Amino acid sequence: MLCRFRRPHLVVRRLLRRGVRLVFTVAVAAAALLADPPMVWAVATIPEVISNLRDYVVGLLAGLATLFLTFGSVRYLTAGGDPGEVEAAKRALKSAGIGYGLAILAPVVVVVLQQIVGVDDGSGQ
Repeated sequence: MLCRFRRPHLVVRRLLRRGVRLVFTVAVAAAALLADPPMVWAVATIPEVISNLRDYVVGLLAGLATLFLTFGSVRYLTAGGDPGEVEAAKRALKSAGIGYGLAILAPVVVVVLQQIVGVDDGSGQ
């Protein structure tokens, strides 16, 4: 008997993958629907929200700057004297420096914004 498909084992494999994905998706959706309602974490004050947001932004900026520093360094080391690659590596390293600078200045910007808005940070200073 001739098979309609050129490689029937690939068709079976593809159908099995789709079936597994479907079962997994249905299981995750069912677990989400049957789970307890999510807990809501309420923050009491605006300064706490601003502080949490500042910490998140500083962490994100520092992480991205570290990523750019790593990529720029690897690119610089593997440039092999190619002027285009060296320039691209220098741009990545400059971006890392800007990212670290913004991460350092983020708390200062938040304090200035708190003073402009008139929100007290609760530290008593």
